[in-house]
Amino acid sequence: MSYLLVREDREYLVEPGERLESDLGILEVPEDVAEGDELETHIGEQFVVRKPRGPDLFEHLERTGAPMMPRDIGLVVGHTGVGADDRVLDAGTGTGILAAYLGRLGVAVVSYEQNPEFAEVARENMTTAGVADHVEVRAGDLTDDLDDLSGFDGVTLDTGDAPEVVARVPDLVVPGGFVAVYSPFVESTRDCVEAAREAELVDIESLETIQRGMDFDARGSRPSTRGVGHTGYLTFARRSVLE
Repeated sequence: MSYLLVREDREYLVEPGERLESDLGILEVPEDVAEGDELETHIGEQFVVRKPRGPDLFEHLERTGAPMMPRDIGLVVGHTGVGADDRVLDAGTGTGILAAYLGRLGVAVVSYEQNPEFAEVARENMTTAGVADHVEVRAGDLTDDLDDLSGFDGVTLDTGDAPEVVARVPDLVVPGGFVAVYSPFVESTRDCVEAAREAELVDIESLETIQRGMDFDARGSRPSTRGVGHTGYLTFARRSVLE
């Protein structure tokens, strides 16, 4: 598992035993490093050690594309209720931010990534996040294996072919199991809703995720005009227990 070296002006994600070289000096990270330790570079610059949390992983994991934003992940967790001991089938691993968050909750995740190089990076990221024992990253196309998969508590999708997988959700999840689909485009969202209806899923709901920060200064308070408010669309649905 990795750790963060933190001070007021910066932070570094490091491994136990790693040698960190920066303009603040050289620091040899002990093999037995622990949260709360205070470490010092060879020129006397001090850092405090702490374990990375989800937002830290979002900032520091190696990226292979635009990861799902924490706000979207929060909606997925809140709307599905996924938790410890659940099994989730995921597709579109990418950087692996969603898979890492779920793994930290104790969810057993099987995640598919079509690009073998991206899949390898995602595996390394799961090790960095300390969730390699919870998250299995497979290189390949989920749609090729749909006939061999079943018994999951949920499915999470961030892929262009999501509607095709949504149509198979009744075969993939247990009664009451869920599907959550992220898409940056409304056209794909509509296709997923139609696929969910045809598959006779229930509790179908689509949301646009928008979030604005607040600015406070001497003149007054107002929503920030900086940053990206819209991130994408999330669609949720469940397999009925009344079948």
